[in-house]
Amino acid sequence: MKLRHTLIGLSLLLALGQAGAADTIRVAIGTQDTTINCATGGLLIRELGLLEKYLPREGRYKDVKYDIQWKNFTSGAPLTNEMVAGKLDIGSMADFPGSFNGAAHAKAGKKSIFITVLSGSTLGSGNGIVVPKASNVQSLAELKGKTISVPFASTAHGMLLRAVKAQGWDPERDVNITTQAPEVAGSALQSNKIEAHADFVPFAELFPHRGYARKIFDGSQAKAPTLHGSLVDAEYARKYPEVVTAFLRAALEADRLIAAEPEKYSELIAKVTGIEAEVNYLFHGPLGLQTRDFSWKPEYRQAVKTSIETLRLLKRTDNDLDVNSFIDDSYIRAAYKQAGLDYERQLKNYDKLPLKARDAASGKPITDLKRLTQLWVQGEPLVRHYASADAAFAELRKLEAAGKKLRTMYAHDQDSGLKLLAGDAWFVVKGKEISAFLLKADAEAHARKVQGKVVDYDTLKGGQSA
Repeated sequence: MKLRHTLIGLSLLLALGQAGAADTIRVAIGTQDTTINCATGGLLIRELGLLEKYLPREGRYKDVKYDIQWKNFTSGAPLTNEMVAGKLDIGSMADFPGSFNGAAHAKAGKKSIFITVLSGSTLGSGNGIVVPKASNVQSLAELKGKTISVPFASTAHGMLLRAVKAQGWDPERDVNITTQAPEVAGSALQSNKIEAHADFVPFAELFPHRGYARKIFDGSQAKAPTLHGSLVDAEYARKYPEVVTAFLRAALEADRLIAAEPEKYSELIAKVTGIEAEVNYLFHGPLGLQTRDFSWKPEYRQAVKTSIETLRLLKRTDNDLDVNSFIDDSYIRAAYKQAGLDYERQLKNYDKLPLKARDAASGKPITDLKRLTQLWVQGEPLVRHYASADAAFAELRKLEAAGKKLRTMYAHDQDSGLKLLAGDAWFVVKGKEISAFLLKADAEAHARKVQGKVVDYDTLKGGQSA
């Protein structure tokens, strides 16, 4: 009898222990803070406490306690390792490392699913190729026979391979592609130890902004769609679908906030990551270099499919992931529905974050967005908008004469609409009309067409364009 009571007591204790364990749900999230277009799936949610706002508290979650854990990574590979090891439940990364995440889970007898896009470009902007500031190279075509470094198995690697193929080159013979992490490449560019470097967000813009590189190729030239998004352990999502949906509600809220006040939250990202607000705004501000977009457009699905195929080609995986089961949009659809948003409408929306502004000089509404030029003046919380580069440069000269300093100037490529850091752009001057271009060759072609003159940023700033 005594033994029986002892066994019953142990059973009760075990049952109570299991119930207690079930009352605490871990939400372990891996972020990539310095990959700034992941901000709405990590950094902003964490810094603003948005996840706590949306975690379920009713029904079977009524008495639950949440153990929210955040861990930051500089790339997708170590984040994937910890997801596969069961140390993380959710993580954000690009299409290439995301596909590797799916393959790594499958190899371990597990499954992860790609639940949302966070930000991307259906054309491929975000990835890019830079050269040292003093280099004479102006285009990818001039890099034949040269060494180009790139983080291997990254989305930038895929872009580079596609760009090389488009040149008609053999990537094994016509160029020397070596692996190099962005933090190493920055130093190598400064010391002229590499001839070119291909990279993902935000480094193809960050290095030029810091003054030791020039961007000579944008991923959109390779016509290779790219994205960053969030993945979740499939078993975790099956067990706690409402928690996964809550994470996505928090991400949608982060998107709403940064859309409303891009300068403010660009400053917050800068404070956390050390990546200058001017670069953050280039991506997250109106008409940004990439588009924050939570819908699985066909181009983004294709980007994941292409990355799976390329990873197999690179012998980084032998797993044949089925993109249709790997991408699961049911959770983001549920989040949209809860938020009162129209997912189907977003699927059809390819517009960038719109800009409704008046010219800071004339006060008139800005209508021609390819002529839009913006100034971010030191000490001013908001970016100034100008309807033309001519007006913006005239105002810049006045500001500097008055002793004020410029943080940065933004322009837009006249052909593609691509948002540019004006300091490294090329300009065609024809009378009072000034057109901006990323590539010198494009500027020269336009100058011949309109009988204009090609000048650089410093020349225009000094008022010496005539």
